[in-house]
Amino acid sequence: MLERYSRQMLFAPIGQAGQQRLIDSRVVIVGMGALGTVLANHMVRAGVGYVRLIDRDFVEPSNLQRQMLYTEADADGSTPKAIAAADLLRRVNSAVEIEPHVADLNAANAEALLGGVDLILDGSDNFSVRFLINDAAVKLGIPWIYGGAVSSRGMMMTIIPGETPCLRCLFPQSPSQGGGDTCDTVGVLGPIIHIVASYQATEALKYLTGNKQELHGRMLQFDIWRSQDSAIDISRSRREQCPACGQHRFEYLEMDEGDDAVQSMCGRDSVQIVPRNPSPVNLAQWEEKWRPLGSVTRNPFLLKLSPNEEVTIVLFPDGRVLIQGVSDPVQAKSLYSRYIGM
Repeated sequence: MLERYSRQMLFAPIGQAGQQRLIDSRVVIVGMGALGTVLANHMVRAGVGYVRLIDRDFVEPSNLQRQMLYTEADADGSTPKAIAAADLLRRVNSAVEIEPHVADLNAANAEALLGGVDLILDGSDNFSVRFLINDAAVKLGIPWIYGGAVSSRGMMMTIIPGETPCLRCLFPQSPSQGGGDTCDTVGVLGPIIHIVASYQATEALKYLTGNKQELHGRMLQFDIWRSQDSAIDISRSRREQCPACGQHRFEYLEMDEGDDAVQSMCGRDSVQIVPRNPSPVNLAQWEEKWRPLGSVTRNPFLLKLSPNEEVTIVLFPDGRVLIQGVSDPVQAKSLYSRYIGM
């Protein structure tokens, strides 16, 4: 089995001992978009023994420019990203245990989905999720590697609870909604994805193979269009007053059990609604219920209703709903009430 990793083991800092450490390692990747697909590809091909994939979305044609594990068939079939990625990666390396989760990472499930691993890799696309990862990682004592990319710019850093600054040491507050650039508002170049994710993956290999002393300990920033890069020393940036690692107040893990969770999706005309008391739904029954109301399509993982040309309502088996074609949460809740009920 080790023969397939022969060229990797020839690299002296890894060797056979490091390769065995990889085989024995467990990693979770949050978000199977652009960064996540590159990260998963590297981890599986490198031989990490267990890889958990978490993503709430499904493949669309606009993903194919930069999300390297998906095909036109995945987009045509609206295949959930976690499922499509797992199917391909199992064909790449059948020795790796791959566990996909079509799920929205939130306060209710974060500790369960992020626990039981050696390392968390960030492939998400917004700071709310990253702060949630940060809280869970600090609370559980699990290292994680942050990465972000938009336009021609990217950045990354490695966070080890108790040793390095955490994300909230450096970013005390999440950027206000609509206050930052996203791939859906300013676009993104494919190569910056690979640069950021490759640095993340390299840090992961250092850590997992026992080469912790080689971690660079900086925040790296890149702008490939302007040929600029920088490395910021963050070794002295830990803050005693940091809510997470300083005071152990995990605000993003606190569950809000009041209303349904309503969230606009990263610059897209889409709103996600997670019921406050979610329960499994029968997609076949809902297909029959929705059929008189518009165009309906179903696969094993989701059901779509398009009551008109502007709006599509996507229902997932866990009760989560994605309303596409609107950006106003009030309008989305009105459509949710009309087609799902309260």
